[in-house]
Amino acid sequence: MSGSANRPVRRRTFVLGTAAAAGSAALAGPLAQSASAASFGYTDDGSQYIVDTGANLVFKVSKTNGDLTSLVYRGVEYQGYGGMNSHIESGLGTSTVSIKQSGSTILISVAYGTLKHYYAARSGENNVYLWTNKADTSVSATRYIVRVKKGLFLNDEPDSHTYTNSTIEASDVFAKSDGQTRSKHFSKLRVMDYDYIGWSGGGVGLWMVRSNHEKASGGPFYRSLLRHQSADGGGLYEILYYGQNQTEAQRFGLQGPYVIAFTDGGAPSSSLFPGTLTTSWADSLGLSGYVGASGRGRVAGVGITGRNTALPYTVGLANSAAQYWGSARASDGYFSIGGVLPGTYTLTVYKSELAVYSTQVTVSAGATTTLNSIAIPSSNDPSNASAIWRINDWNGTPSGFKNADLMTYAHPSDVRAAGWTGNVVIGSGSETSGFPCYLWKDVNSGLLVYFKLTAAQAAAAHTLRIGVTTAYANGRPQVTVNDTWTSAIPSPPTQPNTRSLTNGSYRGNNHTFTYNVPASAWKTDTSQYNVLRIDVVSGSGTTGFLSAGTSVDAIDLLA
Repeated sequence: MSGSANRPVRRRTFVLGTAAAAGSAALAGPLAQSASAASFGYTDDGSQYIVDTGANLVFKVSKTNGDLTSLVYRGVEYQGYGGMNSHIESGLGTSTVSIKQSGSTILISVAYGTLKHYYAARSGENNVYLWTNKADTSVSATRYIVRVKKGLFLNDEPDSHTYTNSTIEASDVFAKSDGQTRSKHFSKLRVMDYDYIGWSGGGVGLWMVRSNHEKASGGPFYRSLLRHQSADGGGLYEILYYGQNQTEAQRFGLQGPYVIAFTDGGAPSSSLFPGTLTTSWADSLGLSGYVGASGRGRVAGVGITGRNTALPYTVGLANSAAQYWGSARASDGYFSIGGVLPGTYTLTVYKSELAVYSTQVTVSAGATTTLNSIAIPSSNDPSNASAIWRINDWNGTPSGFKNADLMTYAHPSDVRAAGWTGNVVIGSGSETSGFPCYLWKDVNSGLLVYFKLTAAQAAAAHTLRIGVTTAYANGRPQVTVNDTWTSAIPSPPTQPNTRSLTNGSYRGNNHTFTYNVPASAWKTDTSQYNVLRIDVVSGSGTTGFLSAGTSVDAIDLLA
């Protein structure tokens, strides 16, 4: 986000990423704290526990099902729209709910079958700390949603459908009268891009500060619901597991804390952000699955060589139980990832979002696993292969292609999208910007690439490569050269089986299709253009933008 996001504007919405977070917190003004906590404590009205944080926040939790039923800041009720409470999923059934106070901390515990959920308040703070421990699939997806009353933070952002007048896909993608599209799915941000989301207006900021997502799935580049606004009110989400365009199996265990934070309009305190939040005060609360700082370790690498220094690099750790990530320093590739649960992990180095190196590391409690400089083999980066021509650089994303940025916060039918046509000529200078980021069987299949070869090049066979980042309904490219040679239909790679291209996500499993084109396919007249046609093939999908499709990373013809 730009620096202007640091300045609260009345009745506007902000989603702030990590890059802006540190500076915005420093400029935000009063934090969510109170010098006086004389009223700190709780009461029981028979059906709800009522917690007064001793600052400016009073909240209530149902003793029946653990719903958050009231959220009053400075005397104003923020909780609730459409008669619904704030809760896990769409609300748990009858649960066992208990409360205890330990010095300056109040903890409410909710048990619903194998699921455990917690709310905590700290004396003098305008924050509600939450943890959720999901042990199995008895609860499907896992989210916590703060439901906010209508009229408090109206907006017209990409994840809003306040001003829409027609539904264009499923029941969650809408079009305004001016042709712009809106959906709660259009978050624009990957998990690694933000520390908190929320709204600011009228001298009040209401924020959801995310957890470190160690028990979530999808890695640092995953995109999911963050918030939404409608005429009935708004919702702030912490998505702990979501199946849409998901690339990994579900992980189980305690996640948190994530924090509902009120401020006087500024950003939440950076002390609440993932990686900086200190919760030693929670060590003795008895949270199911809780592991304190002393039971965790760290992985650090002295550097990474073989990088393309023009692009960011991310280092990820993942196993079946947990996931973590950190950015590699631009100058030398140094990285450090802390707060890691003990175990053996696959360490992956990503060039932007393209995996270019992996190894195994073991983490022990209270220790740092230090790695020597990692050298990325030249062959691991497809950009290093000598090519006759190349459309876009290989980076694991469709960035640079036509409409690529827009598609993270709009539907393909959006009026702002350039036409999904895109035949290109190699050497024109607009090969990448003129080529669509997405290809569909029923929309723009059959796009053409024109290129010339020298006599020596035309006398040899060559490998054509097409990199994709995800696919919908098994959409995959089949190629034809000069209407004389057609490739076999490639097998579909493993990809998520849900919508992706139409709800703001290009991120699936990166895959490279290779085609061995014989010399007989090329034109021998070097003054003539060779013509490559790319078709999308699949026996699945429906029509239009829900026909089989794929997202493109790069296309090249190797020398």
